[in-house]
Amino acid sequence: MKRILIIPVIAFFALAPNLGFSQTTKKKTSTGVKISTSSAKTTATPAEIAEGKALIAKSDCLACHKIDTKLVGPAYKNVAVKYPAIAENYDQLANKIIKGGAGVWGQVPMSPHSSLSLNDARKMTKYILSIR
Repeated sequence: MKRILIIPVIAFFALAPNLGFSQTTKKKTSTGVKISTSSAKTTATPAEIAEGKALIAKSDCLACHKIDTKLVGPAYKNVAVKYPAIAENYDQLANKIIKGGAGVWGQVPMSPHSSLSLNDARKMTKYILSIR
């Protein structure tokens, strides 16, 4: 009897990563077209990563952040470890770049960058989360 139960359980867990258990939602755009958004790992394109790196190089980010060393703010590598590269984190961190914030990495606040577009902040985030 135990063998009968064990085999299906093992098979389930062996196949589970391929079964698509990520959370997917449907959004309706202004044109009425439904698109799927997923919290599964999304891949940033090499072009987006390169644009994000260039945007950071032109900004004041490097005054407080370094790639692998904590300065005033956390090292980008530490941010990449804490936040998996998924769409939800791209959006959350892009909004934090724009609005600023404090408390996650200590009490020193990150100043807001309200002149950045959400698209540019998202590219910057995609670069940061690509650093491993």
